[in-house]
Amino acid sequence: MQESTNLVIITKDTDFSNRIMLSSPPPWVVHLRFGNMKRRRFHELLKKLWPRIEQLLPEHKLVNVFQEKIEAIRG
Repeated sequence: MQESTNLVIITKDTDFSNRIMLSSPPPWVVHLRFGNMKRRRFHELLKKLWPRIEQLLPEHKLVNVFQEKIEAIRG
């Protein structure tokens, strides 16, 4: 029996978000759509937003994360 694996790709690269729209999950993609920032600020932002991102997965194949909002696209 094959074990089901939940895979999530976290990226700032648009290639993954474009590709996932043509396939079925998994993997799911979390696309970070904000510019460069200091590591401390980056970790603070992800810590703040991560609970909401987890709620959106796996029902959404793509989650776009901006500094001020999160957009999710269903699979």
